[in-house]
Amino acid sequence: MKDWKDIRIGILRIPLTRIVLLILSDMFAVLMSSVLALYVRYEFSFMDVQKEFWVAILRLYFPNVLATLVFFYIFKLYNSVWRYASDTELVHIMIAVVFCSVMQPIFLWLMDLHLPRSFPFFYGFFLMLLTGGVRFSYRILRVLQNRRMQRIRGRDRISCMIVGGGAAGNAILKEIEASNYLNMHVACVIDDNPGCHGKYLRGIPIVGGRDKIQESVSKYAIDEIIIAIPSASRAELRPILEICKETGCKMRILPGMYQIINGEVNVSKLREVQIEDLLGRDPIEVNVDEIIGYVSDKVVLVTGGGGSIGSELCRQIAQHHPKRLIILDIYENGVYEVQQELLAKYPKLDLVVLIGSVRSTRRMDEVFYKYHPDIVYHAAAHKHVPLMEDSPHEAIKNNVFGTLKVADAAGRYQCRRFVLISTDKAVNPTNIYGASKRLCEMLVQNMNRKFDTEYVAVRFGNVLGSNGSVVPLFQKQIERGGPVTVTHPDIIRYFMTIPEAVSLVLQAGAYAKGGEIFVLDMGEPMKILDLAKNMIKLSGYRVDEDIKIEFTGLRPGEKMYEELLMNEEGLTETANRMIYIGKPIEFDDEKFEEQLERLRLATLDEESDIRAVVREMVPTYHSEEAGVKR
Repeated sequence: MKDWKDIRIGILRIPLTRIVLLILSDMFAVLMSSVLALYVRYEFSFMDVQKEFWVAILRLYFPNVLATLVFFYIFKLYNSVWRYASDTELVHIMIAVVFCSVMQPIFLWLMDLHLPRSFPFFYGFFLMLLTGGVRFSYRILRVLQNRRMQRIRGRDRISCMIVGGGAAGNAILKEIEASNYLNMHVACVIDDNPGCHGKYLRGIPIVGGRDKIQESVSKYAIDEIIIAIPSASRAELRPILEICKETGCKMRILPGMYQIINGEVNVSKLREVQIEDLLGRDPIEVNVDEIIGYVSDKVVLVTGGGGSIGSELCRQIAQHHPKRLIILDIYENGVYEVQQELLAKYPKLDLVVLIGSVRSTRRMDEVFYKYHPDIVYHAAAHKHVPLMEDSPHEAIKNNVFGTLKVADAAGRYQCRRFVLISTDKAVNPTNIYGASKRLCEMLVQNMNRKFDTEYVAVRFGNVLGSNGSVVPLFQKQIERGGPVTVTHPDIIRYFMTIPEAVSLVLQAGAYAKGGEIFVLDMGEPMKILDLAKNMIKLSGYRVDEDIKIEFTGLRPGEKMYEELLMNEEGLTETANRMIYIGKPIEFDDEKFEEQLERLRLATLDEESDIRAVVREMVPTYHSEEAGVKR
């Protein structure tokens, strides 16, 4: 009953006038197809057609009309939106007409009539031509109307180039062509397949490969480049993006292959080309089954859950059905936003949001006593390098002793795993932030030998778009019209996206056996100067003409380049080809704990030379202020 009700409602929604007109035109088409079939069979001469054949087609008329209405109804030819008719509707017309043609000899036999043997063939041909022509006239008129509107709009139209002449490019072009609302005009198509060059895609010339991009931008006055190659990896796309960004055109890209699979290729799915598209490295892949295996049905605590990394950790953990997710942060605004997002997206998630400081021993005891987390992701930290250089005591209090209190509580309350978020700045550190994170790694190793909990650290480079990172700074400077400030023309950094960083953290938790430092293979490092130039060009500006770049000099504690491993550490492969394990550097636990106590006392005295104490504990730490009190 429900199915019939849905069909009836669907029919009622279609304008009755249009259905009646289609039925009348089909009735006329049946008659004309019968007449034309005889006319063509007798070499375009009505005089040569035998009288009995005219009688036969008149007697067949009503059975043919009935058959046509039935088969056309079955194939939904009366409730399709013909303004957007496509090859699907054409196939339906062809199949329905074939059935109508097959009925001709059956009707002749049942009614004891005679017609030429070629009649069913010619009848079907003309019936398809007439019925299809009437229906596709909607589409033809719409195309003509769109072209008329485009001529009226004239100079206001956005001139586009599509890079990629495959299925995705065809789908984007089709939507632009059919829409009354998109003020866009595709002037040319670029495709690297030489066999396509000189041909046309939906009437638009395929002018050549990527080597023709610059030339075509000038020739066709292109305003926007649409990159529609969803099957290409990021490494494959990078050379094309490098060429496109030099044109100064706005760039948009179709995100990925799943858009093709899901049939979701349309203009609304296009996004701006982002800086991570130019990294030249495919995103890290993780084994989701492994992650689900150790997160599912577990109580998970994320410290610093309101920050860039912490909040993304919460998002991805929430997908894997934890028994309970606990978010701890001292900054209520950030964690409130994450809470509202997760509650809206995962209404069944058992979510606990706590405000508190990792520096508080009592608060940490209370949290672990009450909730007994199985897994802890420790993302809470001060991380801004120049600010920490001016406040080294705060860096040590929060990063080192905050980590100590969380890690100690995890061990005492028999937490299964503790995952520390570390950084490449911990390798041969030149700033107090990097040294503090190296001490955190040593703490993790020390705790791993004291408790049954599996303690590990995850080390990665700069995270694009995270709070305090260079990308948001450059974006704000570009929005203000410049200048974009770079500390040194030769400074280089490793980069990764926030989802990549979090994927690594989750995968590390799955691989953890205790005491490891996990490192991501981040590909080739990138010059900060190149990053700045790319961001200016992606924003549609010209470097040093529209937006200038200024060099400000290295900031206190800033390195020219970052490292991911110390010389003493070796690499061991894991099941994931992009994740490695660094061999931990051994140290004396008893001596380390004595030094840790001296460091704690030094943090209480704001006048103390805390860097000197840190340097004793981290021999690889070399700062410009060696021996100088701050």
